[in-house]
Amino acid sequence: MQMELHTGIELAVALIRQATLPDLLKTATTQLENTFGLTRCWALELDLSGRTLHCGDMPEQGEFDCGDFSHPFAHLLQTGKARELTRAASYRLDHPGFQRLIEASGRPKSLWLEPLSGDDGRTLGILVLCRDEADWSSIVAQPLYCGLLQLLKLQWISQLQSRDQVWQRRMLKRSLDHLHDAETVRQRCEILARTLVGSSEAMTRLRAQVVRAAGSQLSVLIQGETGSGKDVVARGIHELSDRAEGPLVVVNCAAIPESLLESELFGHTKGAFSGAVQAKEGLLAQANGGTLFLDEIGDMPTALQSKLLRVLETREFRPLGARHEQHSDFRLVAATHQPLQQSIEDGGFRRDLFYRLSQFPLQVSPLRERLDDLESLSRHFIRLYTEREGSGPLGISSHALQLLSTYDFPGNARELRNIIELACLQTPAGDDIQPEVIRLTDVVSEPCGPKIHEAVSSLDDIRDLKAAAQSFEAAVIRHRLRQYGGNRAQAAESLGLPKRTLAHKCLKYQVVEA
Repeated sequence: MQMELHTGIELAVALIRQATLPDLLKTATTQLENTFGLTRCWALELDLSGRTLHCGDMPEQGEFDCGDFSHPFAHLLQTGKARELTRAASYRLDHPGFQRLIEASGRPKSLWLEPLSGDDGRTLGILVLCRDEADWSSIVAQPLYCGLLQLLKLQWISQLQSRDQVWQRRMLKRSLDHLHDAETVRQRCEILARTLVGSSEAMTRLRAQVVRAAGSQLSVLIQGETGSGKDVVARGIHELSDRAEGPLVVVNCAAIPESLLESELFGHTKGAFSGAVQAKEGLLAQANGGTLFLDEIGDMPTALQSKLLRVLETREFRPLGARHEQHSDFRLVAATHQPLQQSIEDGGFRRDLFYRLSQFPLQVSPLRERLDDLESLSRHFIRLYTEREGSGPLGISSHALQLLSTYDFPGNARELRNIIELACLQTPAGDDIQPEVIRLTDVVSEPCGPKIHEAVSSLDDIRDLKAAAQSFEAAVIRHRLRQYGGNRAQAAESLGLPKRTLAHKCLKYQVVEA
């Protein structure tokens, strides 16, 4: 009796010391084997769903579906009562998993199957005891066996509770992290709404995408029509990113002549080419630690595209005339109004560069598809005008908004801003903009030719020849762009201009493409 007590204390201490459930079950089965002379002992754990028993010592094959009654464990869990199973009876069972367990047990003459449940009725699992003697009462009736089982169940429940608490803490942390992330996105979207204005579903979705893009280091490709606000999106990405303290370097690939674009990007050393009287730092170097925004990337020359692709892959570049490469840690944002997929098919844009640029693609919807934003955008532009000029209209009338809603805005938000600012100029300070001062100058049924003629017919009114010439030139370009549906290449060819020259003039004169 004293020996049994001493043995029981040692076994109990060993069980209590186990820090994890697998260690507890392994220690318990080993103790039962050694203490009671068993050939083998298995512990099958019931998972949280209550549908599957797992045998940790047989990870590959030790799973038993509790709804499959071709093995005895399903019956045992249903009745909740221990039972003996002879070798002869086990041979008649054709369940492959159970037969593998029998084989791994050395084909014992007898098995004792013991379901284990907690005091709260929760089923924990099953013990499988194996031996070559059929008299199980000499074991299961012993106080030592009963005491070990009781302690095993208590420790088993304790481990499950501990595991449940860990799981609950993890789920709580995940939920809190999710709430924190959602709140962060909401707050940043509110900040972004001050510049990327609009309450439409398209703009709400775009702001959320911009916030997510800002939180990554992926290259962003912004696509959308001219004047839709791609530059505002790019600035928002920069200002909400962890590079906000660094520079935002903007490169308009259409406005810089092709012969100078490479030098502008990469920089050059003194004497690198004729006219390079001193070294110049390139825009790639200036963007180090910040964001490089390549606007109108679709106008980049093909030869320069391959060099840019290498820079994006390595962040290494060599200034013109230099012997050694330089490194620049920049985040790339690119934008275009051109359909790059079509340019790829036409051979004007590299497919591999397109995929490298569009790791995080963003699409800015045209204003005509989100007329719900007209009021908020109009009031935003009125506020900007008033802040700049020191005074201005109080707001805009509903009749004026109704008039604006009849227009399809080929120039998008940029065109709306021009219309609103002209209306602000003609509205007394403190009043609302009325329909009569809204000039939708592009809403005409007649061709632009007569309007151009009219613009130069009043020669006596001209007081600035340069301004008049530029106005005429802008009108011609606007007319030709409308004629060719906004296609710069065709418009430039019809005017006998290089495409880059036309792009430069559009930028200079703020010509809105139709």
